[in-house]
Amino acid sequence: MKGLFKSKPRTPAEIVRQTRDLLIYFDRPPAAASSASSSRESKREEKMAELCKLIRELKDILYGKGELEPVAEACTQLTQEFFKENTFRLLILCIPKLSLEACKDATQIVANLQRQQVHSRLIASDYLEKNKDLMDILICGYEDMDIALHYGFMLRECIRHQSIAKYVLESENMKKFFDYIQIPNFDIASDASSTFKELLTRHKSTVAEFLSKNYDWFFPEFNSKLLSSPNYITRRQAIKLLGDILLERSNSAVMMRYVSAKDNLMILMNLLRESSKNIQIEAFHVFKLFAANQNKPPEIVTILVANKNKLLRLFNDFRLDKEDEQFEADKSQVVNEIATL
Repeated sequence: MKGLFKSKPRTPAEIVRQTRDLLIYFDRPPAAASSASSSRESKREEKMAELCKLIRELKDILYGKGELEPVAEACTQLTQEFFKENTFRLLILCIPKLSLEACKDATQIVANLQRQQVHSRLIASDYLEKNKDLMDILICGYEDMDIALHYGFMLRECIRHQSIAKYVLESENMKKFFDYIQIPNFDIASDASSTFKELLTRHKSTVAEFLSKNYDWFFPEFNSKLLSSPNYITRRQAIKLLGDILLERSNSAVMMRYVSAKDNLMILMNLLRESSKNIQIEAFHVFKLFAANQNKPPEIVTILVANKNKLLRLFNDFRLDKEDEQFEADKSQVVNEIATL
């Protein structure tokens, strides 16, 4: 007889609706203290425990639990309901109020929803198109140590969508990354650096358009704040990223502009003199573009001629730890180009 009165399992849509109700409750500012404040606090704690439990259930539906695989129909139901009435926005806004475990679960939910298709459409992309301000909220999350890594991870998942990456690249907040990458906290700085790299490498055509339109402010910032940073790791990551950007075929017009400017060459030559072998090698991969340019402006030629002997001595002693035929061929070409100037 007991089995007859068992409560019916909640559908994914019902779990989302219950989660939404609790998120709305926590999104409101707490009431002013009063004589009944202890009972009110107790009620809030109960509701928070229930919210954390619901968030875990949502994660289990999307990712599967234990050895059970996620059920496609359940994921579709959950996704449709999530984007119906701003549950997605509420979840992001309430993350700072959640426990650490619930924070991790919520972050995983936001990430998974970016990939869920409903009727062959990524409805997360449609939702974010209409709620682009959420990207500004996620970017500014780097300023709060407690949520920076959660918001950074969610931001990288959201910029999988090309139109959203384009919005972030063109927003005023893009300039903040030059400071976030140098935050003293290593984990947060590394996370910001990962997001910055993703923005500048994932969507080739969007990146090429952004760099062309914003060359005049972007590269001076990149040179002065990242390549000239006093922090070794910042310099190393920045010179590697610069190589990735300039060697990308879709950025060829930007690359030609970069290697025609003497200020850029001076910075690269300073990086070639670094004591760090890693930085030297990454700098070489960019420097070779200056040397290989068959239409060098006179000021570039003048600098290379003035430093000809020093450069030839440097490259004569330049060796990789492992044999690399491509590197040796590139080096030989650079040496020939400089020697014949």
